[in-house]
Amino acid sequence: MTKTKNIILLIALIVLVAIAGYFYTRGDETDEAVFCTQDALMCPDGSYVGRTGPNCEFSACPAVEVSQHKDLIRVTTPLPESMVSSPLVIKGEARGMWFFEASFPVVLTNWDGLIIAQGVATAKGDWMTEEYVPFEATLEFTSDTSVSNRGSLILKKDNPSGLPENDDAFEYTIYFSENGKQ
Repeated sequence: MTKTKNIILLIALIVLVAIAGYFYTRGDETDEAVFCTQDALMCPDGSYVGRTGPNCEFSACPAVEVSQHKDLIRVTTPLPESMVSSPLVIKGEARGMWFFEASFPVVLTNWDGLIIAQGVATAKGDWMTEEYVPFEATLEFTSDTSVSNRGSLILKKDNPSGLPENDDAFEYTIYFSENGKQ
């Protein structure tokens, strides 16, 4: 009988070890406390999102209309064909290589290509990356809409080398409200 008791005890021990191993390796997430960092990301619309969920993943940015040039720059405001007034606030994100020293030139022209405002877009984050970096610029202008209210917004890749192969720009049509003011 002792031999039978030993076999039964051995089987019971194996079953207990198997059950314990199952629960140990299962990693039931509901039993574990999850602590997320306080990191935040800035969305193209200027809002921020943080880490959420059991795996501390970043929550999604709200859907925003975007106008994009290649895979280098995205503009959220103003969008192409938009009606604009002064001061014109330009927001979006560009890959780090679009900037030099955390900025790039922005030009506003009238229907005839005459420059009516120019300025600098400034990075709102670390620009020394290949990832997208938020930017913002503000241009003040006056426009004569007696002939046409059409104009162009030009966001130029900063090119300190001056080499033509490094030039790039994102240009699109915008429309001025009467006298550039609203």
